[in-house]
Amino acid sequence: MADTTASVGAGCMEKLKSYMKTPKGFILASEIVLSFIVMICYAASSYGGYSAVAICEMIFAIVFFIIFMMELDKQFQLVNWLWTDLFRAGIGAILFIITSLICVIRGAGDGALIAGGVFGLIAGLVFAYDTYTIFMQVKGTRQHTAASTDDRV
Repeated sequence: MADTTASVGAGCMEKLKSYMKTPKGFILASEIVLSFIVMICYAASSYGGYSAVAICEMIFAIVFFIIFMMELDKQFQLVNWLWTDLFRAGIGAILFIITSLICVIRGAGDGALIAGGVFGLIAGLVFAYDTYTIFMQVKGTRQHTAASTDDRV
């Protein structure tokens, strides 16, 4: 029997490398890394409850990274992936900015909470940029149909 696992693993690594070079892949990877850093900072602080936002957004970013990397969005047409990604990024931006501002304002004496808040603000800006780029894609994919100028009914 031929060893097919090596070729499947190599194909997956090639897809990963090529997707990481795209702008969307780089944005999703940076969202994952920043969410992981924020999660570690919040977990190390004395107020660990804020880490739920970072954990949820990191998991959602990983799921969308895998879906777009493996091109599953083209196979499962039932879900509008562009709008779903827009809502994910928009909600992530809002949640990160709100919780990070709370942590920076409240974190007097807790360095890990302040660091998590600063990285959270950076993550919020990255999520907001992702929202903007997705919105421009949605705006560009709209099809405008010309109104009929025919007088006949």
